[in-house]
Amino acid sequence: MADAVTPRDEDYSQWYQDVVRNGQLAENSPARGCMIIKPNGMALWENMRDQLDQMFKDTGHQNYYFPLFIPERYMEREAEHVEGFAKECAVVTHSRLTQDEEGDLVPDPESELGENYIVRPTSETIIWDTYSKWIQSYRDLPLLYNQWANVVRWEMRPRLFLRTAEFLWQEGHTAHATETEAVEEAERMLDVYTTFAEEYMAMPVLQGRKTESERFPGAVDTYCIEAMMQDGKALQAGTSHFLGQNFAKAFDCTFTNEDNEEEYVWATSWGVSTRLIGGLIMTHSDDQGLVLPPKLAPHQVVIVPLFFDDDQEGPVMETCERLQERLEDHGIRVKMDQNHTQSPGWRFSEHELRGVPLRLAIGPRDLENDNVEMARRDTQEKEVVPQDGIAERVSDTLDDIQHALRERAQDRQADNTRVVEDYDAFREVIGRGGFAWAHWDGTPETEARIQEETSATIRLIPFDREDHEEGEDMLTGEPSEGRVLFAQAY
Repeated sequence: MADAVTPRDEDYSQWYQDVVRNGQLAENSPARGCMIIKPNGMALWENMRDQLDQMFKDTGHQNYYFPLFIPERYMEREAEHVEGFAKECAVVTHSRLTQDEEGDLVPDPESELGENYIVRPTSETIIWDTYSKWIQSYRDLPLLYNQWANVVRWEMRPRLFLRTAEFLWQEGHTAHATETEAVEEAERMLDVYTTFAEEYMAMPVLQGRKTESERFPGAVDTYCIEAMMQDGKALQAGTSHFLGQNFAKAFDCTFTNEDNEEEYVWATSWGVSTRLIGGLIMTHSDDQGLVLPPKLAPHQVVIVPLFFDDDQEGPVMETCERLQERLEDHGIRVKMDQNHTQSPGWRFSEHELRGVPLRLAIGPRDLENDNVEMARRDTQEKEVVPQDGIAERVSDTLDDIQHALRERAQDRQADNTRVVEDYDAFREVIGRGGFAWAHWDGTPETEARIQEETSATIRLIPFDREDHEEGEDMLTGEPSEGRVLFAQAY
């Protein structure tokens, strides 16, 4: 059996690592800062990826793929972009290895590349160089494209899923004829992320824009969704960037408009990554292990056959197999537990640790009464239900679990979010873990001072500031246009 899970209130960081390990999601790689995603973790990511991919296609986007390696000179073309990523870039300088006099492997001096290549931290530069060739006229616009890929951003303090040197993600890159169209696209994709987070991850989020210091390098505006984890910290769960014409100008990407005038193209980019798995864990899991929302769980139901001799095995397995077929006919993802050598308690615990939303157990007594024992992962509640109508009952229960997880997360967010008027109250909220709506004078100096003193950052400026009246900065007393959201964050 897997090791025990450290209680959240004892050591939250260790609890998180225990849940990842016991849930068979990922483990550390021999390459420092990277992770090995295990089959259960990969199946979860594939479910997330497939749902998002369909949502992108439903909004008119197509997939393509660009190379992992980006010529170094491309990174230098957009000043803010290169400054923002320079310290995170991995650089390829040679094309092969050789042995030195001691027999050690070293880069072959004769294989030094004519120019260095950056291992993709994000793809704006190489993509906009290509778009400058693809786009000639307004008839070529818009370009609505996305790619699923891996990226490398050198991370010195790794944590599985949350911060790793290499991670999986998607990055959308779109080109438009007008500023209005580009802004609408950036906002549309933020809404897609919001829908996915709330309806599929059961993770409530808040929308807004980033401050200048938190903005994506090279963007005019960065829009974001922020979620509250169980320890009261924020997780940036997705970003969508209005890039203006910055990259078009850097890569001379112009088009001829309907009036036969030459203009620079307007751009967006947007992305989410395997960091969402970390958010899912910290939103729903408990001291027994992983808890997954049914819409994304690799297996929504596990069937556990219980028998104690050869005479019982045949009838029990036949009933379980019929039950599996009935559930799968209803589109439910089902796993049959074949580990008959372990005790029922051991098997139940393993499925709890892996976060399977619903467990069905059938033994000889259940056959006699045409019953099934049904156990929910989210509440640990058990009940005995008739086999007749079981598919509909399971489907309704999965829907209820999905809804209950979201409601629980929403209640937690509401209970740990405060509107504060002064700095002492602010520090109290941040100190115990939570979101604080507070006035800010709009200066990077005040933003930096608050971060230095409390480790809290401005997570977002709300889009609708009418609900956040003007006032005075809680620290400086200077005028504030409205409240912004502060929190400590991952």
